[in-house]
Amino acid sequence: MNNFHEEETLGKAYDSKLMKRLLSYTKPYWMYIFICIILLMAVTAGDLARPYILKYAIDDSIRGYLNPMYVLNKDSETKGILYKDNIYVREDDLSSSEKIALKNVEKKTIVKVNGSHYLVDGVIEKDNNNLAIDKQGDSYILKLGNNRFTASLLSNDDYKLFRENDIRNLKTIGIIFLAVIVLSFVFNYAQVFILNYTSQKIIFNIRQEIFSHLQKMSLSYFDKNPVGRLVTRVTNDTEALNEMYSSVLVTLFKDLFLLTGIIITMFNMDARLALFSFTVLPFIIIASIIFRINIRKVYRAVRVRLARINSSLNENITGMKTVHIFSKENKKFKEFDEINEDYLNATKKEIQLYAIFRPIIEVIRSLGITLIIWLGGNNVINGAIEFGVLYAFINYLQMFFEPILDLTEKYNILQSAMASSERIFMILDTEEDIKNPDLAAPLKTIKGKIEFKNVWFAYEKDNWVLKDVSFTINPGETVAFVGATGAGKTSIISLINRFYDIQKGQILIDGINIRDMDKYQLRKRIGIVLQDVFLFTGTIKDNIRLNNTNITDEGIKEVSKYVNADTFIEKLPKKYEEPVMERGSTLSAGQRQLLAFARALAFKPDILVLDEATSNIDTETEILIQDALNKIVKGRTSIAIAHRLSTIQRSDKIIVLHKGQIREIGSHQELLNKGGMYYELYRLQYKEDFKAKESF
Repeated sequence: MNNFHEEETLGKAYDSKLMKRLLSYTKPYWMYIFICIILLMAVTAGDLARPYILKYAIDDSIRGYLNPMYVLNKDSETKGILYKDNIYVREDDLSSSEKIALKNVEKKTIVKVNGSHYLVDGVIEKDNNNLAIDKQGDSYILKLGNNRFTASLLSNDDYKLFRENDIRNLKTIGIIFLAVIVLSFVFNYAQVFILNYTSQKIIFNIRQEIFSHLQKMSLSYFDKNPVGRLVTRVTNDTEALNEMYSSVLVTLFKDLFLLTGIIITMFNMDARLALFSFTVLPFIIIASIIFRINIRKVYRAVRVRLARINSSLNENITGMKTVHIFSKENKKFKEFDEINEDYLNATKKEIQLYAIFRPIIEVIRSLGITLIIWLGGNNVINGAIEFGVLYAFINYLQMFFEPILDLTEKYNILQSAMASSERIFMILDTEEDIKNPDLAAPLKTIKGKIEFKNVWFAYEKDNWVLKDVSFTINPGETVAFVGATGAGKTSIISLINRFYDIQKGQILIDGINIRDMDKYQLRKRIGIVLQDVFLFTGTIKDNIRLNNTNITDEGIKEVSKYVNADTFIEKLPKKYEEPVMERGSTLSAGQRQLLAFARALAFKPDILVLDEATSNIDTETEILIQDALNKIVKGRTSIAIAHRLSTIQRSDKIIVLHKGQIREIGSHQELLNKGGMYYELYRLQYKEDFKAKESF
């Protein structure tokens, strides 16, 4: 069962050291990130501009006619509206100095009463609902409390004349508003594209680094770390980092820009109303803190249960054959059902928290808007502020809550990223235990002399697998290792390839200590055929070549004929292009073994190692392979490990191992004549032949 306990540890919500290290991956892409930040600033400016543009449209154009107008002589150079031989200029269109110069000039105001518009002699406050109108002959009297104003009725054409500039301004504002929306869309699209491209490149590099680092680790590392855990690091954990880079790292700036921009804009429009608007802020902060504390506990529980589901799935799918053999489907289903329901209950709690938190924020937001409408509405009625200001305030207050909600959710992403980065860096910080020497000995070819000098080896401390092992294999020799399971035969093969490092002694190839050789060059010169053949997803040809472009199609066919693999390959529908499923599941054990022989020989190794390589092959196929091997091993050092002693009788030398020590060395006949351990092994395997000889 794979160990997923690390999934249960979330670590700190924020760790400055981890963040600094994560940010180091962004250095090659700092220009892209800088562009994203600039684009985000532009997008934020667009978001902030929209309510302000609408405020301007409402106050200066839609309701602009309510502003008092100076009545000037038609010969005046001041630009305005020509109506009945006079020029009308709005107060808002004049500078302070111009207003001072015209302080004694008559003012008039347009008001709307009972659906009709009137030009009033005097200044009337905006949004005054206490107006009454009386007709006296050809003129009208406007009543406002105890005040009386003369007024004239405006026809529709006259009213339109006074609104011509407003209509033009609204068209211009509409075009500007549309331009802001389009530009915001373009900037936002560019920002999202560049940011996601950058984050994917960063994650690509991190995945490459993890995978590359894992390839450098010795087999002992994989003995201690289950495959499921390592796969999770390269997939799930890197995806958590992707969310951080794409959703937190840069977009966090947008939230901060937006909050800052809203605060500055609101204070710039009306400081008193802005302060009043932010009275709800403490309630938001308290709600966010409570939510953050509780969601972290629930989020931890969800992650723990999700890890258990992953573990259970990995175990059950991997062991499905055993489950079927022993008819344990119902038992395993019940176990998974319990784990799955536990996860469901945890996610329900998470949903409940969000279901409570979001409505609470909405209530607080609505409360804030209510307060703004109450206070701001009174100010509009009293003429203290314009209606457009109130409208903009309501919009900005609604916008103000979005980044706060966004920041709260980013907390979870950041927390997950911190935990994932901790686990990823745990792998990357694990030093390569089998290191290449700084000045490796050149290794183009190997003659094939192998020497073990007083070698001691243990997978775990003091649990010795090999004890003071010494032997020599001369170039071109065929040597076999025999012995009971656990005697150390496979360990010797692993040590020759330097998959593990020995604790004591020396291993020499052609007189050079393998610690002084480039381990990758060493492994290229040694071909290994294992008992448990691993085939990759691809084609027959791909599994023989293994991406080595130096191996031609003709070379593949040639080695396939050597090991008689062509006998079954040629019968396949697509022959050498036949697809191979994961682990070669569509091929028989014997066919997989034949492909492994072809693969090893295609690389033309100087040393050939056969680790129980013929154990899964029927007798007829074995005879064909033995015939091929007799030709291939000539001039090449060959090492064989086999329980079936019939396969090694022609070996130049047989080394008998027992409990990590060499007990006998000699040829097949020499060891039989000695009557020792090898003789006993041979007698046990061929006891029927021995009985026949004795009876004879």
